[in-house]
Amino acid sequence: MEAAVYIVTGFLESGKTKFMQEMLADEGFSEGERTLLLVCEEGEEEYDPELLKRTNTVMVTMESSSELTGDVLVKLDKEYRPERVLIEYNATWMMETLYKAKKPQNWELAQIITLIDSATFELYLTNMRKFMADGIQEGDLIIFNRCNQDMPKSKWRRGVLAMNNTARIFFENTDGSMDDGVADEDLPYDVKADPIEIGDTEFGIFYLDAMEHPERYDGKRIHAKGRAFRMQDMPKKCFVFGRHAMTCCVDDIGGIGFLCKYGAKEPDTNDWIYLTAKAEAGFSPLHGRDAIILIEESIAPAEPPEEELVYFTN
Repeated sequence: MEAAVYIVTGFLESGKTKFMQEMLADEGFSEGERTLLLVCEEGEEEYDPELLKRTNTVMVTMESSSELTGDVLVKLDKEYRPERVLIEYNATWMMETLYKAKKPQNWELAQIITLIDSATFELYLTNMRKFMADGIQEGDLIIFNRCNQDMPKSKWRRGVLAMNNTARIFFENTDGSMDDGVADEDLPYDVKADPIEIGDTEFGIFYLDAMEHPERYDGKRIHAKGRAFRMQDMPKKCFVFGRHAMTCCVDDIGGIGFLCKYGAKEPDTNDWIYLTAKAEAGFSPLHGRDAIILIEESIAPAEPPEEELVYFTN
């Protein structure tokens, strides 16, 4: 019988214990399953013993990442025979440590949830970027908590999507409300213009927004500077129009872009070009999901921008 594994990660005081107690208390989530709760750090808040008893949960605490070595997880599985595993994971231990730990064959990863304290996010991102980026890059669901109306949610959202463009992102506000942080008016270009002019420093924001909201650009004309790339197994008469981007750090640079159908002549690979194209929302074989596909109207040679690398901020 498979045991679903849920990992909740984040820095100390990011709200992991409270969040996990809410998970356990949710009858629709727990359904009375025998649960192993693996706590990989001691936080300010403690688990309610009555809640653990009521939800058929046994808690095991680890004080050091070294305790994950050997057969400890296999032994815990044999001892408790859990039907579900919840792991409160210390962000500074790094996810790779947990991935490398020997696990029972019947454990199946269900979801990774990353919690972020909005009050300390920018400080940790600046000073502990490696640890902060680790949880963001691995998370399926990312929740910023303790938010207020003055916080730059859309900017943070873009930064997270630059590191992990498949994550679901939510912001929990101090008044108890929840939102996704999307703010159309924060876009640095005019989406009502014809064509929409994408500046050299705006390409990253355009890419993230078009990937998340392809319907916003459906049927609209785009004018932007980028490069022409070729990839294996591309559809006929297509190239990739894009740029190189830094997603996390200087050691993490990759290509971003969109499939573009060209007319009479394909641009040379790696050439810098000005592209005017009509965007069509739909399934993109380049991304394996809904996105936009560009239909070339005109191509002109271009000089490289002053900063060739794309960043995901205004």
